[in-house]
Amino acid sequence: MSKTIKQQILISGVGGQGVLFITSLLAEAAISKGLPVFTSETHGMAQRGGTVVSHFKVGDFSSPLIRPFQADGLLVLKDENIAQHGSFLKPGGWAVVNSSNDMTINKKMVASAVDADRLAQEIKNPKSLNLIVLGLALARASQKKPDRINLFCSLADVKKVLKKRFASRKKLLDASLLALQAGSQAYKK
Repeated sequence: MSKTIKQQILISGVGGQGVLFITSLLAEAAISKGLPVFTSETHGMAQRGGTVVSHFKVGDFSSPLIRPFQADGLLVLKDENIAQHGSFLKPGGWAVVNSSNDMTINKKMVASAVDADRLAQEIKNPKSLNLIVLGLALARASQKKPDRINLFCSLADVKKVLKKRFASRKKLLDASLLALQAGSQAYKK
């Protein structure tokens, strides 16, 4: 894989939704490919259900923070946060949002919605909505369709990270892989 990859992804949610977990999975996937990574989080109110934001950069950058209108992608774990963080997205960027409603943010952006809360209940794992949202993003990145998104890693890369991380915790690994797969399968191919 080329070392010239440069991507900026903003991950937004609220305390307890796993924003930092997704960030660490993506960072490990990038590192396993030999790519440089920058991350920065704001999570002061996380324990009280407040907003948590993670700035994730892969490639040659000198600062960890994403400026407005510069993010290539946006992963939103709580649909209300799209209003708060949508301005970080650059024209032509993409978003994957946990929402039970279809997402139309603007005509210059490729957006997908997945009802991760519902899917998490269906697979009996209410804490898995973060992996469901990530699974949908990874599914969109693997397609050869007009709404394909540019993402530096694949579903297989993230599965590999999960298998390494939870090698001695089979139940947690199985639940994580099931959530990732639920999000991937939610993408309308």
